[in-house]
Parts: sequence; C-alpha cells; structure tokens
Amino acid sequence: MKAIALENYGAADDLKVVDLPEPKVAPGEVLVRVKAAGVNPVDWKLAAGGLDPVMDAGFPLIPGWDVAGVVERTGFDAGEYAPGDEVYGYVRKDWAQNGTYAELVSAPVRTLAKKPAALNWQEAAGVPLAGLTAYRTLKRVAAGSGDTVLIHAAAGGVGSLGVQIAVALGARVIGTASERNHEFLRSLGAEPVTYGDGLADRVRQLAPGGVDAALDFVGGGAVDVSLSLVERADRVASVAEGEVTQKGGHYVWVRPDADDLAFLTELADAGKLKVHVEEALPLAEAARAWRLSQAGRTRGKIVLTV
Repeated sequence: MKAIALENYGAADDLKVVDLPEPKVAPGEVLVRVKAAGVNPVDWKLAAGGLDPVMDAGFPLIPGWDVAGVVERTGFDAGEYAPGDEVYGYVRKDWAQNGTYAELVSAPVRTLAKKPAALNWQEAAGVPLAGLTAYRTLKRVAAGSGDTVLIHAAAGGVGSLGVQIAVALGARVIGTASERNHEFLRSLGAEPVTYGDGLADRVRQLAPGGVDAALDFVGGGAVDVSLSLVERADRVASVAEGEVTQKGGHYVWVRPDADDLAFLTELADAGKLKVHVEEALPLAEAARAWRLSQAGRTRGKIVLTV
C-alpha cells in the first residue's frame, strides 16, 4: 500500500511517499480503506518527537490519527462492523506507528463510529480528534443549557466544532477570533470577540457578569483571562496549558471514545454539526498540509484525500 512515512523523528521535509505491507488486523480491529485523513497539530508534534516521553513510536512511522473510510475486512471478534460499512474515527493506539496517512489502516472498533451520512469524506475526516477534544472539554467543565461559554480560538479546527457542540447543548457561546473570522463564527452560532490585549473587557461588554465556563484551545495566556471571567476555577479547561491544573482548572487530552463519536454523528446528521474544510490536499502533499497547519491560521480543518 502507499503511505506517508518517516524513517526517524523529523519534520515536514522528511515525509516520504513509500510502499509498505498491508497492516495486520488484530482481534477487535477492522481494516479500513482510507478515503480521507484529518491533519492535526499533534501529527507534526509527534513526528518531531514531542510525545516521546509518554508514547513509544515505531519506524517507519506513518502519521495520522483521524480517518474516514470503508471497512475492507474484519478481524476476530469485531462484529460491530462488516465489509462495506462507512466509518470514521480517532484511531489512536497504545503506540505510534501505523497511522492514517495511508491507503489502509487497521483500527480498533473502540475508536470508530458510523460515518455521518450528512458529511462527505473530507468533512468526516475532520471531525474525530477535534470533535472529541471539544466535546470532552465541554463535559469536563459541565457546560450545558443556559450557560455562557467562552471559547478561545473558536474559528480553528477544535474551536469551530466546540462552538457548534456547545450551541447544540443549549449554551450561549462567546468565541475569540481575528476579525476576518467573525462572520464565520456568527454563522456557527457564536458571538465573536477579537483576541489580544483587553480581551477580558470585551467579553464583559457582552457578558457583564462574566461567563460560566471557558475553554482554552490556543494557550498563550488564555487560561489567566478565563480565570478572571469565571466564578469557579474548575469550570476552566485547557488543551494547551498543563499548568491549568495548578490553578484549579482541568487539562484535557482527547481519548478515543466510540459513544462520544456516535453522539457527534447524531449532531451532524441532525444538521447541528458542520465541518469547514479549509484545504483538502492529495496524500502526497502531506508536507504542504503540515506547513499550513504549523502556520496557525487555518479556519476549520485541513485534510488529506487518499
């Protein structure tokens, strides 16, 4: 099969198109023929060795954890799916090696759900990691109906899905973004504010009493701004600043969760969750996709088509 791989830890320039054997399919797994693979910052951070202290990696290393595709065949005791099923998932295993930047990937059934019928392959591939991150973070701060929720980096891959999930849960959402993305946030149901100096004051103009909960999807001081706007520190969560726990908030790391992913499928098929695909590039252009991701200006998601 064709895949994008690294021979050692490296960067975008080290990515190569290679021929590799078809992956083995362990018990409880299915073989998925990949239609599209989502690109996430963790992909290039993993490739640079950023997760080496906490996760083993094997080489050649195929990056990628997001997938949308068709079940090709099933392993032992994987009766949840059958050949021909359209699925998507956050295919993170206990070690990194056989990722989704490939024509085929073996995926534990615990990482998958049925693909939303309302989304095309590219859109579906943009959901799993970002959508599960957003939903898990919202749950950690118990955000729900009647709450006012502040979302930092609301126009990005995680933030744009977080806005829609929060709105679907009945929350009022205030989202930070550059002015060029304000109309985009309004289309998702959020009230936009410009990030940067004076952010707390701008949020208070919209919510004079502060906000009920805040989600940090960007880092760079967003936690401290959030803490100044909430009544309880335990209603602040960050995916970017681990020290948030020392300040009474939550540090969130996404997990594969088939039930949560199925919930996102329901939202998508009900028209409550849409995916803005900023760039859809061929698999062979993975290096370009990484450079776009590293620039940090992407609205919505970047995906690779296979």
